Amino acid sequence: MEWLARIREDVRSVLDRDPAATSGLQVLLTSPGLWAVWFHRVNHWLWRHGFKLTARVLSQMSRFWTGVEIHPGALLGRRLLIDHGMGVVIGETAIVGSDVTLYQGVTLGGTGSGLDGPGGKRHPTLCDGVFVGNNANILGNITVGANSRVGAGSVVLRDVPPNSTVVGVPAHIIYRNGKRVLITDPHEVKDPLSDALIALAARVEELEKVTGAGAHEPDSFAAEEAERTAYREELDALRDYVSWGGGI
Repeated sequence: MEWLARIREDVRSVLDRDPAATSGLQVLLTSPGLWAVWFHRVNHWLWRHGFKLTARVLSQMSRFWTGVEIHPGALLGRRLLIDHGMGVVIGETAIVGSDVTLYQGVTLGGTGSGLDGPGGKRHPTLCDGVFVGNNANILGNITVGANSRVGAGSVVLRDVPPNSTVVGVPAHIIYRNGKRVLITDPHEVKDPLSDALIALAARVEELEKVTGAGAHEPDSFAAEEAERTAYREELDALRDYVSWGGGI
């Protein structure tokens, strides 16, 4: 039976990815995140077949028992791991790929009515292999690329490329394809204070030009080394003078 094979696959996925899971029986009895996913499969079937009120009622019951709120309209891939689970919220138009990991407090939320108007997609899409740390918020009709990681407590408001790591409020990329990403332009951070910092930096640069404070000053160490070199040359000249009989 396909449904039995899916259950076994889900249990195996938890055993493989959760260090605290020690046996299949433990997973079955103590994994509310897994229960929430199983509840959702039933609720999603009801939602798709027109039993929307029933699906919503059952999803609220699932929320009560598991602490995880998944709208029946959300699309979930295979082997989704919701670790701990308490406080996880997945919105109606969210799409979650396969082998995704969500920790407690994660929100896949919406903003407004979506790009397609009322009823349009307004929640994020998480591609395969995405990892989302606890209490992270991914908001709006955006996409988090395959195998990307979202740091705990981050707020993601724009698309994340595949194989990237993002952190911060709002989130910005710190790793991509295994390489460190250094931010040199404050605009890339998209922080509410970025514009103020940019204006302040420009003003400081302007004042330095007016006052000359930004002019290059001689390196004190270089000046000392120059003095030592001149002194050594003077000593060498003196030794040569003495050796040629010019001394006393």
